[in-house]
Amino acid sequence: MNRKLCTAAFLLLAITGCKQSQSTADTSAATKPPEPTYFKVDTATAGTVTGTIKYEGAKPKPKLIDMSSDPACANAHKGGKVYDESLLVDKQGDLANAFVYISKGLEGKAFATPTDSVKIDQSGCWFKPRVLGLQTGQTLDIINSDPVTHNIHPMPHDNREWNHSQGPGDPPMHRKFTKAEVMIPVKCNIHDWMHAFIGVVDHPYFAVTGDDGTFKLPNLPPGTYTVTAWHENMDPVETTVTIAPSGKAEANLTFHAK
Repeated sequence: MNRKLCTAAFLLLAITGCKQSQSTADTSAATKPPEPTYFKVDTATAGTVTGTIKYEGAKPKPKLIDMSSDPACANAHKGGKVYDESLLVDKQGDLANAFVYISKGLEGKAFATPTDSVKIDQSGCWFKPRVLGLQTGQTLDIINSDPVTHNIHPMPHDNREWNHSQGPGDPPMHRKFTKAEVMIPVKCNIHDWMHAFIGVVDHPYFAVTGDDGTFKLPNLPPGTYTVTAWHENMDPVETTVTIAPSGKAEANLTFHAK
């Protein structure tokens, strides 16, 4: 009788344990956050926004940069004169290094994080590129191509601030920004003339103007959007465009000298 009772008790404990384990697993599965639903653009109806960013007004005389405090930096330019690059405008008034992005019109849409990374290089004792963009959660690769130690120090308001040195020959560093923020200023604490700006948005519709001031935002779903342009020396400017199915729109914007 005792042996039968022991066997029954053992079976009861085993069944109870299994039920508890199953209950725990069910609870865990129930509390697991659902997988995000990403918006998929219908390429058959997607459109494109293109444009040119201009600058009007007096062009200040470029500031001469003194790199003599670090001979390796001066030697990188073979002793030639180096000028500040905060305002790059050609003879036609085309403005380079303007960050252009969709600031309104994509509300309620979530976009998958790109798997490719964006690179910023420390070369010739400059940050290259000076202005760049990436999506939230996208990887930023930080490279030091110079024979000197640099320091990269982003100073965000909404993201986590960080500050790291990177010596010559050090491996690339990899960082991410989790919140949208336009723009994040970057400096080098070692070389005070080194500056860059990072635009972080939660969608793929952004660009940086080239030397000819042009930009392109492809693969946009039909809709009405606010296109905003940012530049480090001036207040942002914006315009509204409407994209018809498979349509094209222009967003030409002009910054005016302060």
